[in-house]
Amino acid sequence: MGNLYLFFLLISMVFHVLGQGGLKPGFYSSSCPNAESIVKSTVQAEFNKDPTIAAGLLRLHFHDCFVQGCDGSVLISGTSAERNAVTNTGLRGFEVIDTAKTQLEASCPGVVSCADILALAARDAVDLSGGPSWGVPTGRRDGRNSSSSEALNLPSPFDTIEVQRSKFAAKGLDDHDLVTLVGAHTIGQTDCRFFSYRLYNFTRTGNADPSIDQQFLAELQTACPKNGDGLKKVALDKDSQMKFDVSFFKNVRNGNGILESDQRLLGDPSTKDIVEKYAGTLRGLLGLRFNFNFQKAMIKMSSIEVKSGTQGEIRKVCSKFN
Repeated sequence: MGNLYLFFLLISMVFHVLGQGGLKPGFYSSSCPNAESIVKSTVQAEFNKDPTIAAGLLRLHFHDCFVQGCDGSVLISGTSAERNAVTNTGLRGFEVIDTAKTQLEASCPGVVSCADILALAARDAVDLSGGPSWGVPTGRRDGRNSSSSEALNLPSPFDTIEVQRSKFAAKGLDDHDLVTLVGAHTIGQTDCRFFSYRLYNFTRTGNADPSIDQQFLAELQTACPKNGDGLKKVALDKDSQMKFDVSFFKNVRNGNGILESDQRLLGDPSTKDIVEKYAGTLRGLLGLRFNFNFQKAMIKMSSIEVKSGTQGEIRKVCSKFN
């Protein structure tokens, strides 16, 4: 176990040094040395009041990267902006990014991009939830375009495995990245409206989705009664919602996945194999493996189509272009 831990530590150090897309950890070490600590303290303050903000910040970063790359375009406000697309319903954490940006502008005006703040906040959210921390490659620039129409192809809770695979592959992410990143649902929550059809009228049969464990089905029907409040929140990990761990994968393996897209990971040989490896019996080892793979996948995802150098801009306010 000691040798394995050392291996993971050494590999993590390699990823800490190697950035992607022209990014590098410690990009602001000279230009704004307190940048990362300012972001972390801002996230910490909000997390202390509401631990569920961690999942919100992680989702916000994910949705940003899947549309035009990780360029902060999801942060722009406006009726036709990306954040108002139907696929971005329920996004939260904007005020955390805005607060961090205000503090950074006071300390280092015009230096730290909103896209980087979002990437750092996502890392800090995972860390505060008991997950891994990693050296975030920074140096992103903010995009100058944000359109709701371009956000319509985001991954959806209703997607089949084939559609999920296609959407991730279009961003340079493979099956292992897909399953690992979906593991972020270990600290997530969702509305009853996004899965209640599985409880009462799956594929319009008038019956429940047969892949749901029967005992869990009864629990979900109690939490989300037919014709009940569709906006009621339900934890995506029924066992440890506030803890970043492998419990989510055990739930999927046991038929306790809530979103159809999550449970379908068990229906494809490739994704099923990855789920089962994370959901195995060697608890401590599995946690190390998932944590290592998650930080690796996050570095890969957060480098999608980034803007750097002279591209884009450094916004003064994250919700509007300069």
